[in-house]
Amino acid sequence: MAKLSHSLVLTFFFIFCITIGTVEPSTDSVRHSRRSRARTFIEASCQSTRYPTLCIKCLTRYTNSTTPNSQQLARTALTVSLYRARYTRSYLVKVAKELVATKSKEYLVVRDCLLQIDDSVNQLSQSIGELRRLDPKAKMTDDIFWHIDNVDAWVSAALTDASSCVDEFRGQRMSKMKASIKSKVLNVAQLTSNALALFHQYSARYRGAAIEKHP
Repeated sequence: MAKLSHSLVLTFFFIFCITIGTVEPSTDSVRHSRRSRARTFIEASCQSTRYPTLCIKCLTRYTNSTTPNSQQLARTALTVSLYRARYTRSYLVKVAKELVATKSKEYLVVRDCLLQIDDSVNQLSQSIGELRRLDPKAKMTDDIFWHIDNVDAWVSAALTDASSCVDEFRGQRMSKMKASIKSKVLNVAQLTSNALALFHQYSARYRGAAIEKHP
């Protein structure tokens, strides 16, 4: 009887150990693991950009715990750029109205910058819409490269416009208003530069496939 009881205890203990070893991970641990994989992917992707620290900071804030793919990352980067460009445009509109009221000589510079940022907003909006038309599962066709070239052209133009606006505010000694404008526009230019680099990283898969298909 004692031997039987001892055997039952050992059997119970063995089953208990197996159960502990096969416990499903908690929801929190799964989420943490997904966030870690997402951040690792973002950090690796951002190394191809000109401003990797800014890239990582922005994208980890706007992506969820699910690991994104390269298209989603490029689209998110473009969306962040568009958001900042719209915010900067609103700020420039406000400043321009104030300068007109006071008949300030700085109005023309701000107006030119406003026109350039307005162009950037339109170009970034178009590029995001065009990127959505790129189906990752689509077959290699000339139509795909038409969409890719459109996105590339619009984002490049948006970057050129933002950079041109930054060039309007040169020198170290400038008013607080000009310094504020330059800071905001520079942020748009840097984010757009990063978005363009991430898009190039994404579109490289298509160009690479085309080279393999037609060496």
